[in-house]
Amino acid sequence: MTKSPLGHDAIVQKGYLGAHKWLILRRISQFSILALFLIGPLFDLWVVKGNLNSSLTLDVLPLTDPYVLLQSWFSGHTITNTALIGAMIVATFYFLIGGRVYCSWVCPVNIITDAASWLRRRLGIKSNTVLARSMRYWLLLATLIASAVTGTIIWEFVNPVSLLHRGIIFGMGLGWIIILAVFLFDLIISQRGWCGYICPVGAFYSVLGHTSLPRISADKREQCTNCMECVVVCPEPQILPPVLKTGKGQIHPMIFDSVCTNCGRCIDICAEDVLHFRLRKIPGDKKPVR
Repeated sequence: MTKSPLGHDAIVQKGYLGAHKWLILRRISQFSILALFLIGPLFDLWVVKGNLNSSLTLDVLPLTDPYVLLQSWFSGHTITNTALIGAMIVATFYFLIGGRVYCSWVCPVNIITDAASWLRRRLGIKSNTVLARSMRYWLLLATLIASAVTGTIIWEFVNPVSLLHRGIIFGMGLGWIIILAVFLFDLIISQRGWCGYICPVGAFYSVLGHTSLPRISADKREQCTNCMECVVVCPEPQILPPVLKTGKGQIHPMIFDSVCTNCGRCIDICAEDVLHFRLRKIPGDKKPVR
């Protein structure tokens, strides 16, 4: 018997839109954020001024990337009150909603890495260099130390997130080389390697969102058929097996690991409707809300 293509059963059970709901919503979010920045230079309609690192919305709301602000502080730069307020607003949002929501719902590089993952499956590329997932946290620490030593926000010279976002708005320049390198790394060398093993931005936001409220829960795991398609598409596949039917040592069905990006890929692809978004009662509570 020929095995159905990845995601086929979900499409049969839920329809195309039902099997791609969270993907569609994520793309709407990502492209809408880009559009808000683009309409200023393109149409002289400045709803948002700046970039993902630091922006001002409607000339009222300051938003600052707290990771960039932290690097700036380590480098010895003066931190303005506006930047500090903006960082506090952003940090509070991701603390409550989930830090790595940034990775799947905001970051434009996610579109690049998703494309590499899709093409990798289509081409049947099997080579996969597995690195230590702790590497991204060591790189996060290294960027802060390097900022302190050099007196610069050093990661921003090579940060693909910033390069891609600025490039889309103002022109790519040589930044396309780094973006292409990320794409080829995920395509040929390591499956979802950039986000899973290297990116210090994702590492920072996973720490920030450690106690966030929205979580994915396998609250119908008795219906799980162990097809493992959710594990195949998950950018952090190590977090799913403990909450599925085959999981051992975890009696609750909710994913509490802060590296979860809340992307909804696992929900979309599950034909048995095992996984859903849920809220934990309070930060730190290990009992999911039913």
